[in-house]
Amino acid sequence: MSERKETAAAQAGDSLLILGTKVPTTTQMLPQRNLKFFADNPRVYSVVRANGKQPTQEEMEQQLGALEHVRELREDIKRNGGLIEPLIVRDGTMEVLEGNSRLAAYRQLATKDAFKWAMVKCTVLPADVKDSLVFALLGQFHIKGKKDWAPYEQAGFLYRRCKEQKIPPQTLSAELGLSTKMVTRLVETYEFMVEHDEVDINKWSYYEEYLKSNKIKKARTQYPAMDEKVVESIKDGTIERAMDLRDQLPTVCGSQAVLKRFAQGKLTLEEAHERAIDSGADNVPYKKASAFRRWITEPEIESVLSGCSPRVRDKLMYELEKIANRIVALKKKNY
Repeated sequence: MSERKETAAAQAGDSLLILGTKVPTTTQMLPQRNLKFFADNPRVYSVVRANGKQPTQEEMEQQLGALEHVRELREDIKRNGGLIEPLIVRDGTMEVLEGNSRLAAYRQLATKDAFKWAMVKCTVLPADVKDSLVFALLGQFHIKGKKDWAPYEQAGFLYRRCKEQKIPPQTLSAELGLSTKMVTRLVETYEFMVEHDEVDINKWSYYEEYLKSNKIKKARTQYPAMDEKVVESIKDGTIERAMDLRDQLPTVCGSQAVLKRFAQGKLTLEEAHERAIDSGADNVPYKKASAFRRWITEPEIESVLSGCSPRVRDKLMYELEKIANRIVALKKKNY
């Protein structure tokens, strides 16, 4: 049975099954003017609360109403003559836990015909329903179910469940059908944006590309100041596209001299990328030779050799002698 059908079956029995808990519900027609937007709904949060301030009901209605998908919902609701799926409302506070965009669309329709759009179909949950169950329900709808939240909204939802509700990533993984690695990556990316005061949700893909690369991660550990440099460049538009971080920065990380200057803010990403290419950082033979050079010149190499059995050590020395002879021969050709 699909998630949508399971939910419908639960509603028909005047209850919702959330994480094994049967939550009693009633279905009612309620005055839409009495309903309130839910500031902690991830879509609302990402639009009006990412700056850390508690929005007013008027601000939530105004900013949600300006979204393109809300205008599309308005036309769909108008053509249908009402909602196909009811809003999910918490009794007492009358907060719309699920369906804030639809409420915003309803409010827009009511400005044209207050009588026709005065009442809206709602599934009402008890006033004392636990927040943990509310957020689990939202996750079932929008991450495991219809998946209509943007990655930033999904990440914000997971971040607040991990950090504020203390739900381990492993638990969220099992609950939502995502890998633990995916949950952790989304939470870490959202947390990075919070820590660096990034409120532009359209920049999500930039930070996702920056944080998911293992090569970049190693460079960040080596040059911690690089984070501030990259964030500044994203915010001021110096780094124009997320794909530049994906395609160019790993190449820069392949040249230590260039990487250092970039991390210090002495080169833009574009300049650093050009210099890294000139230095051969994206050349496969160069990268292989450089990797071998770094290995053979490590201080530990002598202890590695001495720790080998005599037979293995003799074989290693044989290979190194062959390499040395080949290097001499190549140098004589004056490439």
